[in-house]
Amino acid sequence: MTMTKINKRYFFAFVFLSVGTILCLVGSVLIGSTKIPLAEAVRSLFGNGDYSDILWKIRIPRALSALLLGGALSLSGYLLQTFFHNPIAGPFVLGVSSGAKLTVALAMIFMYRLVRSLNSAAMVLAAFVGAMLSLGFVLLVSRKMKRMSMLVVCGIMIGYICSAITDFVVTFAQDADIVNLHDWSKGTFSGRTMNDVLVILIIVLVGVVGTVLISKPMGAYMLGEGYAESVGVNLRFLKVALVTLSGLLSACVTAFAGPVSFVGIAVPHIVRLMFGTSRPAVMIPACFLAGSVFCMVCDVIARTALSPTELSISTVTAVFGAPVVIAVILRRKKGEL
Repeated sequence: MTMTKINKRYFFAFVFLSVGTILCLVGSVLIGSTKIPLAEAVRSLFGNGDYSDILWKIRIPRALSALLLGGALSLSGYLLQTFFHNPIAGPFVLGVSSGAKLTVALAMIFMYRLVRSLNSAAMVLAAFVGAMLSLGFVLLVSRKMKRMSMLVVCGIMIGYICSAITDFVVTFAQDADIVNLHDWSKGTFSGRTMNDVLVILIIVLVGVVGTVLISKPMGAYMLGEGYAESVGVNLRFLKVALVTLSGLLSACVTAFAGPVSFVGIAVPHIVRLMFGTSRPAVMIPACFLAGSVFCMVCDVIARTALSPTELSISTVTAVFGAPVVIAVILRRKKGEL
């Protein structure tokens, strides 16, 4: 494929994702249990319509949360796949999301008893601690395991253990302590406010900027650790950065939306097929946009498919994401996993 064809492919793919992100954002704001006409929505945005409260207090924060957190989760998955050189590594599969879920649940229950509330910073901090503990355990296991399939199995076991402990703690918690924990533990973008969106934006922006700054050494690392060292890459710093940024992004998602499955695994593979490359300079923005589109579409389906009953976001993402993961596994050569 010539360079001109490659550039055209990148151009049209990015245009497709950018337009898709805008359309999905608009659709996410307009579509719901109450359908809002576009003209009325525009008037309501400036406080002159009948739907101002619905838009500013419910629809817009939820749509922006899905956009930012979907992109963050996809990017987190890409970082983990790069770090482990494993196509099915991801926050959910490796138990990172479950570890973050456990610490957030503990913080929700015990902090509520002390201060009767839990602010956004405390939730993100608790989720980050849980995510890093899970990742640390996976890293210890990875030094003992030569087969990457066993690493994935260990990650799944970590996820089950963390989920079991979470369920145990919740079972014996008082009803007042877990008033908001049930829906959150299943995964949802609802209930967010514009203040939450601002916090999410800051954290995700830090994660994205940090990822962009290490994109060049990431490209060398993907060609092999020996090659990366030969061109002057500080492998220790790069590995710490990959793990920390991935943990920060996945922790932000878990703190505000609960555990969301398969996005971090499936979306990077869809992007690779779309662009035909694994170059970080292309994959980083593409993964973010594709993750945003994926989660906004799944969120609309979650709240409209069986309206007025709302599905958990993980239920919908699993339906669309799991087949992608199965296809990836089937395409791998024997003995690689």
